[in-house]
Amino acid sequence: MAEIKSHEFETFLQKSAGNYRIFVIYGPDRGLVSERAGQLAGKTGVALDDPFSLTKLDIGDLQKDPGRLVDEVQSIGLFGGEKLIWIRGAANEKYLVDPLALLAEKPLEAAHLIVEAGDLKKGSLLRKTAETARSIMMIPSYADDSRALNALIDMELGAEKLGITPAARQALIALIGGDRIASRNEVRKLALYCRGFPTIEEHHVTEIIGDASAISVDDAVDAILSGDLNAFLHAMQKISSSKTAIFLVLQACLKQFQLLDTMRAEMEEKRLQAPQVMQTLGRHLHFRRKPIIEQALRHWTAENIARESSRLQAAILQSRRRQVLEDSVAMQTLLSTTLQSVRKSA
Repeated sequence: MAEIKSHEFETFLQKSAGNYRIFVIYGPDRGLVSERAGQLAGKTGVALDDPFSLTKLDIGDLQKDPGRLVDEVQSIGLFGGEKLIWIRGAANEKYLVDPLALLAEKPLEAAHLIVEAGDLKKGSLLRKTAETARSIMMIPSYADDSRALNALIDMELGAEKLGITPAARQALIALIGGDRIASRNEVRKLALYCRGFPTIEEHHVTEIIGDASAISVDDAVDAILSGDLNAFLHAMQKISSSKTAIFLVLQACLKQFQLLDTMRAEMEEKRLQAPQVMQTLGRHLHFRRKPIIEQALRHWTAENIARESSRLQAAILQSRRRQVLEDSVAMQTLLSTTLQSVRKSA
């Protein structure tokens, strides 16, 4: 089995990535998965601007033509040289797993294969297949912790020669996380806003990324989890009126579903009831919110939580790439999640 820990990626990228030609990158942080796939692609030496050398496929392309992956890997480029096949949106599809197992049996000679996958549970088909093949490097990508977020902030602000006060740093960390690309874009936006200032202050963070209206954001998330459509619309109206970025609700909702995912896994692994899990993993929650989270744990299965988390991550990524559609993407996604909660509690 060839696998590294999430925090070992930078060292692996610099020292050992050249020893492998097949990579499966997976995890709940879709932005981090995408970013790491891009970094690995840059290490292959393949010209990423050459359509004859780089082939990008969505998982749906393989569903239409199950033999395409093997054909792409084994075909010779029009002008020779190395090729890169880059697959996005993978999960546990048999039409990916079977050809991947076949390709792992022999070393690839003139091709590289990168697979971007979602949050693969231990024992899932794709993860099990990749873990049993020595020629495939498995790279987990989990949401950034405070150390990783601090490193990200230092990297982006250092490039702009900007300092940041401890209070501003703390406020910024509270507003980012959950998706690497979204977090990086938020820090870059802040750096652009503060260009010319010697130091970023706390008020700069609240002005450009969001104000201190966490209560309003929590109200919206609670309404979403409760499936209370009227309360959700009312909370969103308040957030809009206060000039708070709707994106913050999307991000807070993702963090809440990630917590639900952790709680649900604990319940199933240790055969606990929701109130027991709330006493450990839910201790930090405000007492007013605990009954809402407990109710959500009863109604949402692990599979549905994972699916909804993936959809929220995709919406965050889309809103960061096309910021002109940020509000509409966030509102549509959050409304859909609210309606899903209505169905779960019915």
